[in-house]
Amino acid sequence: MRALLPRLLALFLTAAFPGAALAAQTYGLVVGVDQYPNDVSLDGAVRDAEDVYRSMSAAGFKVVKFTNSEARKDDIRKAWTDMVAEAAAGDTIIFTYAGHGAQMPELIAGDEADGLDEFLQLPGFDRNRYEETTREIIVDNEMNAWFAEAEGKGVHVLFVSDSCFSGGMSRSIKGKSRLAPAVKVKLAAPSQEAIDGANLKEIDFKQVTVLAASLESQPTPEVIIDGEPRGALSWSFARAVEGSADRNGDGIITRIELEDYVFSNVKNRSEALQVPNFTPQVARSESEVVVRLTRGLPGNGEVAGDNAMPHAFKPARELGWTGKIALEIDGDAEKPENTDGTGTPFRWDVANGVFYTPNGDVAAENIGPDRIQAVVDKFVLLDFLKAMASQNPGSVSLRPTRDIYAAGDRLRFDAPPGRYPNMLVFNLANTGEVQFLDMQAAGTASSEFKLTDVEVVKPFGADHLITIWTAEPVDAIGAVLADRNVTAAALLQALMTRLDGKEASVAIQPLYTREAL
Repeated sequence: MRALLPRLLALFLTAAFPGAALAAQTYGLVVGVDQYPNDVSLDGAVRDAEDVYRSMSAAGFKVVKFTNSEARKDDIRKAWTDMVAEAAAGDTIIFTYAGHGAQMPELIAGDEADGLDEFLQLPGFDRNRYEETTREIIVDNEMNAWFAEAEGKGVHVLFVSDSCFSGGMSRSIKGKSRLAPAVKVKLAAPSQEAIDGANLKEIDFKQVTVLAASLESQPTPEVIIDGEPRGALSWSFARAVEGSADRNGDGIITRIELEDYVFSNVKNRSEALQVPNFTPQVARSESEVVVRLTRGLPGNGEVAGDNAMPHAFKPARELGWTGKIALEIDGDAEKPENTDGTGTPFRWDVANGVFYTPNGDVAAENIGPDRIQAVVDKFVLLDFLKAMASQNPGSVSLRPTRDIYAAGDRLRFDAPPGRYPNMLVFNLANTGEVQFLDMQAAGTASSEFKLTDVEVVKPFGADHLITIWTAEPVDAIGAVLADRNVTAAALLQALMTRLDGKEASVAIQPLYTREAL
């Protein structure tokens, strides 16, 4: 009789909640490497892996994690094999990697258009002893073979790669790049899979999605997030899995939801240094699912259809915002208010009047004691807006797309209509000034906002164009913005009073400028 109880219970649950007992399982394989004994080490990849691991575990995934010296190819391969063996058709495996990527001469002649294979570099690889250590790289051909194993069983795959293989940047960033030096010599294939996998590149994978941190022409830098070096893609993906990307609260993240969330937040957190890259570039369907957040019964986190729960919005302080920044002062000057924060600091060179971001960018020029508080207040407000955006990011565009613009460049800024009736548009200038651009209120939907043929002029540094869409009343905020003498501190107070913890969508468009070359 006892043996029958689990079966009867399972039958009852299946009848009571159709599909719940047979819901698909999600597996996570997480790899993060900071310590490279034979190469330049990184600072934030293990933080990325730990963050993603926590978010996956909280979402109910079955997760295996490898960091630093634990990240050995044979162990990673076995974990993948075990997951594929256990998974059933309809399940999902998410493989995330944070660490160095690199390139080498193609293993199979004519296999790559650029003549180069890409690989993930594990700690045991030494390019000065490549014949002995070539087993400690994972070549793109091998990954094709791994993905084909899952696809053959009807298992979905999402590969999230927070690394890079090529590219350069125009801005002066002090964070490390996740790009190891290219291997110049032609290596022997590290495995038979590396040879066989070349033939799989022509396969049209139907259930594999790849999310890379940046375009092939861009680097993947480590940037400062919440005071610590991080990968912007890993940070954004962890927040997505926590549920922030699940706009309708149905327990699943579609490809389109993930795109919308990741593109916006990677731009916000990298200060527009990166543009993520999806493969395939276009979603296979409007309803294509890439992440299932939970497995279980309604009430235990899994909801569907009419039972979907709306997204809950948290106040900024619950998301880590402190109302302070860390500031290092080079020179003799009084310390501004709200600068006793922790983590990698902003820096103010008093003699030269230059204000630097924690990433090493020039944020503002000609900043003296009379302007420093306004600049500090701007970045305190910007952090507040980034916290809001992490829950419900909007999308805006600046054309042409560059990481830095020179004097005389002409730009176009577009903020599309939002799904809320009210909209605010303003600029946080590099000097700390707040510049009101537009307000739309009490409509059924906001209209498109455009700035066309904008010319880059002095002063140079970092501006941030902000768009907020909401169903909450915005007249009081608009009144504050309309004051020509409004400060960032006053605007912050108005936003905290009216929108903190409320449903609102926030888009942030960084605009870094400099003197013409």
